[in-house]
Amino acid sequence: MNQHWKELLAIDRYAVKSSSVLQDLDRKILTLLYQPLIGSKCYSLFMTLWGELEQNRLWGDETTHHSLMTIMQSNLRDIYRERLKLEGLGLLKTYVNEGEEFKRYVYELQSPLTPNDFFQDGVLNIYLYNRVGKNKFLQLKRFFSDQQMDEEMKDITRSFNDVFNSGQSAHMISRVNDETFDDLTLSSEREYVQTNNHTAIEISDDTFDFDLFFTGISDAMIPTKAITPIVREVIKKLSYLYGINAIDMKNVVMNSIDQDDAIDIEILRKSARDWYQFQHGDELPGLLDKTQPLPLQSMEKGKKQRSQEEELMYQLDTISPRQFLTDVSGGVPPSAGDLQIIEEVMLGQKLEPGVVNVLIYYVMLKTDMKLTKGYVQKIASHWTRKQIKTVKAAMDLAKQEHRQYQQWAEEKTTKKTSTNKKAPIRKEMLPSWLNEDQSNEQNKDKTNESDGQTQLNRDQFELEKKKLFDRIKSYKDNKSHE
Repeated sequence: MNQHWKELLAIDRYAVKSSSVLQDLDRKILTLLYQPLIGSKCYSLFMTLWGELEQNRLWGDETTHHSLMTIMQSNLRDIYRERLKLEGLGLLKTYVNEGEEFKRYVYELQSPLTPNDFFQDGVLNIYLYNRVGKNKFLQLKRFFSDQQMDEEMKDITRSFNDVFNSGQSAHMISRVNDETFDDLTLSSEREYVQTNNHTAIEISDDTFDFDLFFTGISDAMIPTKAITPIVREVIKKLSYLYGINAIDMKNVVMNSIDQDDAIDIEILRKSARDWYQFQHGDELPGLLDKTQPLPLQSMEKGKKQRSQEEELMYQLDTISPRQFLTDVSGGVPPSAGDLQIIEEVMLGQKLEPGVVNVLIYYVMLKTDMKLTKGYVQKIASHWTRKQIKTVKAAMDLAKQEHRQYQQWAEEKTTKKTSTNKKAPIRKEMLPSWLNEDQSNEQNKDKTNESDGQTQLNRDQFELEKKKLFDRIKSYKDNKSHE
């Protein structure tokens, strides 16, 4: 994300296209259902692109991204970031033609899901429920629904052949020739204006290990024919939403097979929800269960050889804050207080899940495995102002600012002990990825005793860090053998 300039420049040109004619209902759906999920900036980008289309037309005029920056009063990095959100939610498809001097983009707007599809999506509806709360969610459901027709009403509509004489139709067809067929056919470079061409969100195949899922199961357990393309898509969504791995998903799917050896989609969704609520209580998945978005991950998934620091970044990228807190505690679920602190940071400061993991890791190592609300929020607000979006950027900033963060920690300790006798201030240890060249930090007149104390602190930190990693590794190893 920090290298957006490799993908997009202000001189690059773009044209807006719509896959279908967007209507007033689409605007209401985007405003009330999607905006709480994507935020006002992302919503503004979609509406700005939509505004470039003439009414009831599919294409807009070509212009530069500099023009878009001027209209939105936004920088290119933010526009690129919000564009990716639209793509991820299925609201935008992006096409590019790379020229020698600049790139030419086509931004194809996609109609949002219909209210019926949105509220039964299985992912978007649950995210919206957690974002706006129960009362607002029910209000939105009522707004986008209406009274059904009375079942006692009888359909008496006439069919085409009841109204039009077949002889007239035969007479018209007899007059059709090759020239008429040419007139009836649209040329290949044009398309008809249409409406309601909706595109659902897409979740990539690498989010779920189907090879592992099919390993060790027979047709008697889960018939292969029952795993239709639609079922596969639902399994991917449920795995992503609830964090169900391939092994646990076998039991969820088996509980959803009906008497005809087919998989009932509604029962499958309910089984996944029951599994999650059994694992995590009655709370539906929300911010704390999200992992770092793929475009913002710092490490490539397929990389085989990683240094210790790269392995740490990979773990922080691919685990949710809730699970990270659980792993750190050796499998013990985090307290409600700790979860509330982290959820407030994610919601209020809008930090990405991977960045929050770095924050948890850093604070716990500096404060004897405790999450102090004020200290966490102070660092989080600083990272928000610096627009930190990736694990690597968070680790780099922590390395640059660790002296300032140390001072904040000491100020907090001093305030707590100011009304009592003076207590020695704990010199917090630093994660290994924060270590800088100590020769540049030390004054030439430091004594050997001071150097010895510094080495002692380093050794103590390495010991505590090893205990933390061993605790997480031991928990994961035990879990994998269950």
